[in-house]
Amino acid sequence: MATFISDLSKKEFPEMERITGITLRPSILELIQKDYPEFTRDQVLSVTELNYYREKHFVHSLGKEKGKLNELEKKVLSSLTKRKTLTDKLEKRENAEPITFGQKIADHVASFGGSWTFILSFLGFLVIWILINAYWLANKSFDPYPFILLNLILSCVAALQAPVIMMSQNRQETKDRERAQKDYMINLKSELEIQVLQEKMDHLINTQQQELVKMQKEQTEMMNVLLKRLDNNL
Repeated sequence: MATFISDLSKKEFPEMERITGITLRPSILELIQKDYPEFTRDQVLSVTELNYYREKHFVHSLGKEKGKLNELEKKVLSSLTKRKTLTDKLEKRENAEPITFGQKIADHVASFGGSWTFILSFLGFLVIWILINAYWLANKSFDPYPFILLNLILSCVAALQAPVIMMSQNRQETKDRERAQKDYMINLKSELEIQVLQEKMDHLINTQQQELVKMQKEQTEMMNVLLKRLDNNL
């Protein structure tokens, strides 16, 4: 396998990781030249070394000192420097998180308890209970008016339903927090990607302007040469 020697670390790397300094953005080149003042655009470095300075540049863009990034920002920087998508990682992490049996029960109970099916079913149960004890069984009812047994059942249902609903709310808060973190990570990466594109555009415009200036100088020199020849012929 073909290899090359990096002008930064003087180490050997695979040829596929070869990067020429002329392709670097000015901001990253400045960071490299702070550590290696002798490095020029004509020299080469590896992708691994470039990723280190890319991450350093992004940390600087975030306005934070090195090592002060939180876990979310580190994941974003890792995804950005390695040129990998972030959404796939987030989906895999979400699918990999285990859900306990209690959490499943809490989700189902909260989902059913907050539906019209539960409300109508419960109203039907109350009406049937009252009709049976007040009219059908009359004096032989097992729960005569004022329906003390029914009140006890309702109290037990409310006592059990309340903590289950609170458990479901805690689950929903956790999901909302994770969703907000994902949105923050994706927005942060998008912002950094836009910044990178803007720098690339500025770099291309500056390069084109320099090339145009160079071409104009060459054309001016050619015109001067032609004018001198014309003067000599006259």
